[in-house]
Amino acid sequence: MDDKYLFASVLIKINQNQLALGAAMDELTIWAEKQGASDVAGHIRDALETLDQNQEFISLALLSVSTDFKGE
Repeated sequence: MDDKYLFASVLIKINQNQLALGAAMDELTIWAEKQGASDVAGHIRDALETLDQNQEFISLALLSVSTDFKGE
């Protein structure tokens, strides 16, 4: 497999993992709130905000990489 395609594949898998972790953290936030642990829920939300901010950059990078492959 070409290194560029391998790199793109790894980026896609990392992105999928990040999305899955974010979804799991959302569920934990809901659970923590129901348990009365609003401080824990707040910390989880802070971490989710970081994931969301990074997601935009990752999406743009993936778009750039995929555009490069289409041009070849």
